[in-house]
Amino acid sequence: MTGFIAQFPDHATRAALLADDPLWLILLKAIVILLIGPIMTIGLIVWERKAVGRMQNRPGPNRVGPNGYFQAFADAIKLPFKEQIIPDTADRKVYFLAPVISAVPALVALAAIPFGPEVSIFGERTTLQLVDLPVGVLVILACSAIGVYGIVLAGWSSGSPYPLLGGLRSAAQVISYEIAMGLSIVGVVLYSGSLGTSDIVAAQEHGWYFWMLPVSFVIYLISMVGETNRAPFDLPEAESELVGGFHTEYSSMKFAMFFLAEYVNMVIVSALATTLFLGGWLFPFVGADSALNQGWLPVIWFFAKLFILLFGFIWLRGTLPRLRYDQFMQLGWKVLVPVNLVWIVVIVFFRAVNNNGGWTLGQGLIGFAVAVVVLVLIALALPDKPIVDEDYVPITGGGFPLPPLDLKVPESTPRQKALAKAQLKAAKRKPVAVGTGGATERTSESSQKGAQDGDV
Repeated sequence: MTGFIAQFPDHATRAALLADDPLWLILLKAIVILLIGPIMTIGLIVWERKAVGRMQNRPGPNRVGPNGYFQAFADAIKLPFKEQIIPDTADRKVYFLAPVISAVPALVALAAIPFGPEVSIFGERTTLQLVDLPVGVLVILACSAIGVYGIVLAGWSSGSPYPLLGGLRSAAQVISYEIAMGLSIVGVVLYSGSLGTSDIVAAQEHGWYFWMLPVSFVIYLISMVGETNRAPFDLPEAESELVGGFHTEYSSMKFAMFFLAEYVNMVIVSALATTLFLGGWLFPFVGADSALNQGWLPVIWFFAKLFILLFGFIWLRGTLPRLRYDQFMQLGWKVLVPVNLVWIVVIVFFRAVNNNGGWTLGQGLIGFAVAVVVLVLIALALPDKPIVDEDYVPITGGGFPLPPLDLKVPESTPRQKALAKAQLKAAKRKPVAVGTGGATERTSESSQKGAQDGDV
């Protein structure tokens, strides 16, 4: 406990400052935090359209306002006044509640993010954070995960199969990548010794965790894209097979709330990545007592890092194609989670060794030799990969696009057989002609038959 307090000497000071905030300052912080998400959403919409348009050699929005920069404002004015179309088969109460469940937790999660150090606001000393919880990281993860309930309920309450499939996909997707994201944070918690966001930022004063924990950082980046349903992991709203996914039956302001929740979640996971791995509001290569980390300047460094991560979302959407759903789930369960577990074991091992005084040269060589022997034994224990003959031709076929070699083409199709059978029945039902002609035909047939019998 003594080492913990020595590592973060200003924890009690920050908690005391936040506890001493007057009511008007708490309300001011809450209003600003609630406005950060919608304001950044308006900017991100235009930025994404223009950036993706530039990547794909097209202009993007260029009609509303100078260079099209007011397009997002036009959308924000248009959507509330559009006609609301509600399906007859929808469960109306859940249908109305689902967008609220998606949007509200996304707006609340930013309350635990530290945006800067101690400052003075209208003469009142405080920190640029609404609440400094001991489990702030878990609170942010919980808020980002609650939004999936809104997506699932939206898909179920719409009374249509396509939104239902999108909601089920989103539930499986968020569960898979929430596990990977949570495991990627374990390394940060082990190094910082705390789940508080401000404590994690303070622990990175002498080194950011993105290079100290590179595997955790990469896994978190992949997981946050899957967590927010963004391309190439936007399977719950894949237009190619699900029309619009879970919000197919939504219009007007309800659709806008889903849109807002998606972009605010992007801001949340990017802000958390900045806090956990990129030093938060700290300027690189200088200490916390530097002039660059005092006053309001750190807010600029925080949002600069945040915008770099948000541009990564836009870059992925403009360059990568959408994955198949089975590939996406295999990446989460068979790659990210196992690698994360192995990485946590490695971190714990090296932390334990360092806490016990480190390694001597002989101990290091012995440890390296043991690791090599274990890897060799694992390689020997694995079954040999079967050798596939490239010239082998399957006898019964089955591989696409090669047809089976024993394929038998039918002489007639089922439709042709049915048509011939119908014609035969119609011919049997036709009455026989009565008259001289009919008798003559029967006489000639009898004589022909008799002649054939005589020949035999």
